[in-house]
Parts: sequence; structure tokens; C-alpha cells
Amino acid sequence: MSKDVLENSELDMGEEVDTVKRRLGKIRTGKASPALLDGVMVEYYGSPTPLKQLATVSAPEARQLTVKPFDRSSIGAIEKAIQSGNLGLNPSNDGMMIRIQIPELTEERRREFSKLAREIGEDGKVAVRRVRQDANDQLKKELKDGDITEDEQHAERDEIQKLTDRFCAEIDEIVKAKEAEIMEI
Repeated sequence: MSKDVLENSELDMGEEVDTVKRRLGKIRTGKASPALLDGVMVEYYGSPTPLKQLATVSAPEARQLTVKPFDRSSIGAIEKAIQSGNLGLNPSNDGMMIRIQIPELTEERRREFSKLAREIGEDGKVAVRRVRQDANDQLKKELKDGDITEDEQHAERDEIQKLTDRFCAEIDEIVKAKEAEIMEI
């Protein structure tokens, strides 16, 4: 039974690391990345729809994104959604596709994004620790129910702590790499 707790904890911690990666992918660096537009919702036939369901987003150059809608009639709505997305991006529409030039980041803006990356990393580590706490609570319950012995509980808690340390270190590495990417000119 307690092996299930360990396996579930590892899966949940892995999901938290993936969440951190996804959130960091949305932070703008100096380079164009299709992930910048992942959070953009387009008003399409009266309902908010994710941009990636309406168009193909690509980065043909280091500082340019292109958005090619599947349905040309939605190009105006897509352009409006990108402008109102608080991304600091200014799309231009040529009737067939939308081109977005990615401006250079100022030093101050780079520092803000770097700070945001650290905050996202810290949130991820808190989530990993929450998974550890839930697992430890589950082990206490199993001990109380008589499903495991105290020695087994201590051994499992040690394993869960090792998992926690591993995933927190992985998050630190991911954040460190993102900070380096942000600060790169």
C-alpha cells in the first residue's frame, strides 16, 4: 500500500515540475517562442477559444512570430486577442497571417522577468512540498490503520524526502537556466 503513496507522490511532483516549465515558457525572453501565445484566448463565435486551436503559431526568425489561422475570417479576432493579451506585443495583419515582431527587452524588464521566474520556481517548490506533506499524512493514516509498521513508515518518509529534494533541485536548475536565458542579450 505505501509503495502506491511513493509512486503517486513521484507522479504528482513530476506534474508540478511540468507546471513550472509551462509557466516559465510563457515568460518572454529576447527570443521569439510560440509558447508566448499559449495563454491567449480568442473570442470565436461567441466563446473564448485557445489560440492554438484556431491557428498555427511558429517562430520563423529569432525575433518574429507568425500566426496562420485555419479560418481566415477569424484573423481580426485573433489580432485583437493578441493586442489585448497584456503581452506587450504589436501584431500586424496582412490578410493571410499575423506577424509579430518581438522587441528587445530593456535591462529593467529583464530583471522583472528574472524575478518572476524565481517566484514561479518558488511556487513550484511549495507545490512539491505540499505533495510531500500529503504523502506523509497518508503514511500516518496507514500506520494508524495498521497497514504498515513504524519502520516502514520511516523508510517511506525518507524516500519521499529524497524525492522532494530531487524535484526541488530540478526546479532550481530549470529556473536558473530560464534566468540565464532572460538575462542573455
